Amino acid sequence: MAGHSKWANIKRQKARVDAVKGKVFAKMSREIIVAARLGGPDPAGNFQLRTAIDKAKAAGVPNDNIDRAIAKGAGQLGADDSYEAIRYEGYGPGGVAILIEALTDNRNRTAADLRAAFSKSNGNLGETGCVGWMFDQKGVVTIASPGDEETLLEAAMEGGAESYELLELDEDTPGAEVFCAPNDLEQLDTALKAHRYSVQQSELRWMPSNTVQVDDPNHARLLIKLMDALEDLEDVQSVTANFDLADDLLAALAA
Repeated sequence: MAGHSKWANIKRQKARVDAVKGKVFAKMSREIIVAARLGGPDPAGNFQLRTAIDKAKAAGVPNDNIDRAIAKGAGQLGADDSYEAIRYEGYGPGGVAILIEALTDNRNRTAADLRAAFSKSNGNLGETGCVGWMFDQKGVVTIASPGDEETLLEAAMEGGAESYELLELDEDTPGAEVFCAPNDLEQLDTALKAHRYSVQQSELRWMPSNTVQVDDPNHARLLIKLMDALEDLEDVQSVTANFDLADDLLAALAA
């Protein structure tokens, strides 16, 4: 798919230490709370909640945490935290465009944390709209072991897909990401499951319309540091950037 950044692949290759799990659990819980508040506590009738639960389980979040988040979002444990979804935009080293989605109960704290992370890596937090025009939102369904490509294409088209991309989920597991319009995500998810594909995740994702090739090792190192710092912030749910790294540079950074 044109403009598909390697960042999603980079994240799959980067191991997370156990100490980060607490932050991951908090991020997943927030997503579940908001989904349950907006669409009700029944996953069968709430696709956003269903996908949030699937993502949480894939991240290893215990069932007790998931149930508590659903109950909190449904108001069964008293008033839930007033999280609001905010999109932030900024520039990384070399003018790379970065788009951040956050769920926060304190805008001032979130903005201050983001500004500090950007400044430490020679970037800067920008105004709303400064880079958003460089990204398009897509529905993305990730599947494992896609098998025959022609059969996958047939099933994907049936679900309203626009395109797909083959990839490696890990060293031993081939996979594919199937892309669609945001409003078609539930339909695509349902169609692929009906064809017995192993759906790993369904999500809305911002995709860069074009990419900036980063060849400078120092810029690349600062970018990876910045992306890690942003993703480690508890209020941040997702980070997308429009940079691309050559495979040899990526390998050198990983080493």
